[in-house]
Amino acid sequence: MLCACIQGIGVLGPGLADWPSAASVLNQTHPYQRERTILPLPSALPSAERRRAGRATQLALAVGAEAVAQAGLDAGTVPSVFSSSGGDGEVCHEICVALAGADRLISPTRFHNSVHNAPAGYWSIAHGCAEASVSLCAHDASFGAGLLEALSQLALNTQPVLLVAYDADYPQPLRARRPIPDAFGVGLLLAPRGSEPALARLKIELCDDAATNLESPELEALRISIPAARSLPLLQRLAQTRRGRIILDYLDTARLAVEVEL
Repeated sequence: MLCACIQGIGVLGPGLADWPSAASVLNQTHPYQRERTILPLPSALPSAERRRAGRATQLALAVGAEAVAQAGLDAGTVPSVFSSSGGDGEVCHEICVALAGADRLISPTRFHNSVHNAPAGYWSIAHGCAEASVSLCAHDASFGAGLLEALSQLALNTQPVLLVAYDADYPQPLRARRPIPDAFGVGLLLAPRGSEPALARLKIELCDDAATNLESPELEALRISIPAARSLPLLQRLAQTRRGRIILDYLDTARLAVEVEL
């Protein structure tokens, strides 16, 4: 069993502009109105890098910064785990278009933005962070894989770690093969068990129970359509400030049982 405290949360997705607005929807204070995700420009980046940052990078930096700010930590001092089911599909699309053209010339900016750890690199530039960073990809299991990696780091190093899980939509024709409808990201600032202050405490282990569904049809559709949104049952429990056990999607053969303590 792996344990952690949550000290900060960041959320950005369709109709969910940040953690406070997401929490008001998830605890049913306000109705959910699905709208296209608006990605802010990453103001912490220098102007040249800001212009080059793609949608996936903008998303990852936004939720990571919100989580760290809520925890009151210096972003430059926190190790990180970045997890995405497929990276920046928009950049991959543009590279494919270039390769299908007559001259087949690829922009160097497009090329360096296509690597899977590009958001982690931009994060280090934005916040002057020289701490260790891991970038993961596990298809639809990417949120669960990132959470397990972050908790494993906590168990080994006993210092806070930032988890950023993010997915952005693909343009056509890639979208026909990978139909992610919009961008969704979540940032969790995780600290060793016993850390204060804490929004909640988690105990996590593998199980073979069915994943927890959301009662709202709209939010459940969001959960199953974007891999990073597999985090929504946990986020809802945190928004409702309720103790209890929820099951997160992970692998076909195993899920994650999460015991939430306040």
